[in-house]
Amino acid sequence: MTALTLSTAGAATLRADALVVGVAKGPKGPVVAAGAEAVDKAYDGKLAAVLDALGASGAEGETTKLPAPDGLKVPVVLAVGLGPVPEKDESFDEEALRRAAGAAARALHGAKKAAFALPLEDASAVTAVAEGALLGAYAFTVYQGGEKKAGKGAEKNGGPKRPLAEVVLLGAKPRDKEHKAAAERASVVATEVNVARDLINTPPNDLTPEAFAAVASATAKEHGIKVQVLDEKALTKGGYGGIMGVGKGSENPPRLVKIAYTHPDAEKHLAFVGKGITYDSGGISLKPAGHNETMKCDMSGAAAVFASVVAVAKLGLPVNVTGWLALAENMPSGSATKPGDVLRMYSGKTVEVLNTDAEGRLVLGDALTKASEENPDAIVDVATLTGAMVLALGDRTFGIMANDDAFRTSIHEIAEEVGEASWPMPLPEDLRKTMDSPTADIANMGVRMGGGLVAGLFLQEFVGEGITWAHLDIAGPAFHEGAPYGYTPKGGTGSAVRTLVRLAERTATGDLG
Repeated sequence: MTALTLSTAGAATLRADALVVGVAKGPKGPVVAAGAEAVDKAYDGKLAAVLDALGASGAEGETTKLPAPDGLKVPVVLAVGLGPVPEKDESFDEEALRRAAGAAARALHGAKKAAFALPLEDASAVTAVAEGALLGAYAFTVYQGGEKKAGKGAEKNGGPKRPLAEVVLLGAKPRDKEHKAAAERASVVATEVNVARDLINTPPNDLTPEAFAAVASATAKEHGIKVQVLDEKALTKGGYGGIMGVGKGSENPPRLVKIAYTHPDAEKHLAFVGKGITYDSGGISLKPAGHNETMKCDMSGAAAVFASVVAVAKLGLPVNVTGWLALAENMPSGSATKPGDVLRMYSGKTVEVLNTDAEGRLVLGDALTKASEENPDAIVDVATLTGAMVLALGDRTFGIMANDDAFRTSIHEIAEEVGEASWPMPLPEDLRKTMDSPTADIANMGVRMGGGLVAGLFLQEFVGEGITWAHLDIAGPAFHEGAPYGYTPKGGTGSAVRTLVRLAERTATGDLG
């Protein structure tokens, strides 16, 4: 993990491999942002003009490297775009700072130390820049380089570049309680988002349900979180027909993992439930060619739940949070569930399986029922559940469904606050009847149009009566296949971790609308 330090040193006096400054997009060209005054002075007040001559505009995420002039203790100045100049008396919003810091950190892969002289007006800005830099510095290189290229000298031998090793926030005061707390929180959250990314990016031959359960168990115990793992024997004996029905076609049997963080001063209890399909072939309803290659990411919901519970524990929040990881591998074989089979879920409800590729709702159904038995104040499930949600909202926005409008609104507000794009979605009652089955209590498929909403309605059937519940369909933003941008890498993103942690924080303080 990239190191983070706060410093009151001047931008002109700190020694580092690079110095990051912000530049905004003005009506007549780039405008140097606050925090870079000393750097601009070193360029004789002509930094904006130099950037303009080089074609820089200050557009969001734009990076421009310059040789440092005399007077600075760094060899390179990196100017990063913050987007439009704010209106009078307004500041750069936190997401603009977060993305700029992330873009700068990505551009400095391979460097040992970089000083960030971005606008830091308050503790919230410290959090945003720190988070962005730590998330942008992420790289998944575990499987790259080969034995001969590992260790020191790997980059010179053609191995992968290492992430930026140290981020120094200039203008952030290490003795200021608010600044220190902001940096510590950012470090915890970014670390756990990156843990979720690592899990998502790990190949499915190495991250089986059993292996995921082992990682979760070891980490949870390290942080004083209670762990319970149900293996295939316990799941069969307990009547978890949904999880077993999905996992029985694989040589790697399923698991249901419970991780429970408790605090002596807690007055509220949240349950987070994550879909953890460590690989999804579609089962007997096999996915077509071109749709299988990224299906290691189908456990992103479970990764988010696991990471968020650990983050809550590290932060010591006065709220009880229980995470449920529904882990299975969905494979076709002679023992796999077939279209037309009927499964008896943990709740006792029967489900006619019309499509084995609609498997996430089956494992979640069992986990939601189990989570409901503890009667938490609210349940939030997270899942890469439907391609329909991607068609509706695109690759960067997750959908929010809930059985309580106020709770759905609160989660939407929280997600936007922490920089995770989301949108509230309905649960139309008329779509429920499309899952009626002549054979079972319910089918796992309904009409194709509105498929993301149909899946939400299915899940609602397994939530305990009177329990507030929300469903986050992160199928779009969970795995990014395009070029990196801002603090978002190629591959696993850790989507929803920041939303869940902020939800826990607001629940702990009683500040949940």
